[in-house]
Amino acid sequence: MMKSAKDALDLGVFVSDIKASLNFYQDTLGLELEGKNDLPLGTMYILKCGNSNFKLIDPKKVPPAGASGMPSQLGFRYVTFSVTNLSEICQTLKDKGTKFTIEETELRPGVRIAMVKDPDGNTIEFVERSE
Repeated sequence: MMKSAKDALDLGVFVSDIKASLNFYQDTLGLELEGKNDLPLGTMYILKCGNSNFKLIDPKKVPPAGASGMPSQLGFRYVTFSVTNLSEICQTLKDKGTKFTIEETELRPGVRIAMVKDPDGNTIEFVERSE
């Protein structure tokens, strides 16, 4: 059985436009840029989300749509950010013109969610629990 070394997961996301992605994740959502590293595949920008690293990879060559495999594929299926200020985040996103795939809603008692797309079309879910 795996023994985790920390209480968080890290996620690497290959992006097509690093400026748009940094604007979305850093400037709009407020993730803090911890650093950047040059890699053989491109440049990795490490953003902090709690104890997790949210890593944006700006590939040296952007893969074509529909490609598969780590260096040839953009994005992921979806990521969930657990938050304590869902309404504030939703208002900020609306003010920036972000379209919602699921508007702010109560999923079940004590659990509210909203979902949007990032600049590459990846689904971002925000969850607020009052439990």
